[in-house]
Amino acid sequence: MSIFAQQLAKICSDNGFIAALDQSGGSTPKALKLYGINDTDFNSDNEMFDIVHQMRTRIMTSASFSGDRLLGAILFENTLDRDVDGINSAKFLWQQKNVVPFLKVDNGLMDIANGVQLMKPIDQLDALLQKAKAQDVFGTKMRSVIKLANSQGIAELVAQQFAIGKHISRAGLIPIIEPEVDINSTEKPAAEAMLKEQLLLQLDQLNDKQRVMLKLTPPEQANFYSDCINHPNVIRVVALSGGYNRTEANRRVAENTGMIASFSRALTEGLSAQQSDNAFNDTLNHSIEAIFQASKT
Repeated sequence: MSIFAQQLAKICSDNGFIAALDQSGGSTPKALKLYGINDTDFNSDNEMFDIVHQMRTRIMTSASFSGDRLLGAILFENTLDRDVDGINSAKFLWQQKNVVPFLKVDNGLMDIANGVQLMKPIDQLDALLQKAKAQDVFGTKMRSVIKLANSQGIAELVAQQFAIGKHISRAGLIPIIEPEVDINSTEKPAAEAMLKEQLLLQLDQLNDKQRVMLKLTPPEQANFYSDCINHPNVIRVVALSGGYNRTEANRRVAENTGMIASFSRALTEGLSAQQSDNAFNDTLNHSIEAIFQASKT
């Protein structure tokens, strides 16, 4: 069985969740501050990425971080270019931890228009996908954001996601399509209704070989995305934490049957650079177990 086939079987069949370790240039300073590292502790982007890689390495090498409870982990390209314990980061995840590697491929967001933020053009996407395939990466992730219930903007956003997703599929990877609905939106339920309509429209246009994953904001109505979860072209639907704390994010995931977590801030909540290794590992283990249990419903 090929590595891709083994990874696909794990994603489809095992219990667990996906860790989001993909903070990029814009979000890394905030992630480091929550970890106890201030922006005065580094003098350049290179130093910042060195420090955040140390944080991610500490997480990935922890005994609690393994394929027993984790299905996958999403990496930033800078992490993909680095090693963990002398092994390429993606290969370390799969070979040493039995955790399926994904790669964030978007270049951030455009300004708000029609109530949404589309993705910026993804330059050098083909080269990035080729690099990912060479390092046994299974899939990709790309994020755009919905602020308001604007039908035109939401239709354009979902169409952009699926157009790029089809390109990624042709390269032999599984795209995670992430049309995030802002948890602070004053029109969240209406935006979710428009989003689901557009998702099902695009999903129904895929052929039998085009399979995707969806990463969605937990909906206001439990099991609202069940039609997406059960769609034959959807491998898994995962939930982002979106700014909810871990307790609330877990509660929302648990009330949606078949939806699993893919958390970033909610996963690393409580971790600190100043913790001893025992305290760090205990905190991470507690976080992983709580998210794992919420994802089993």
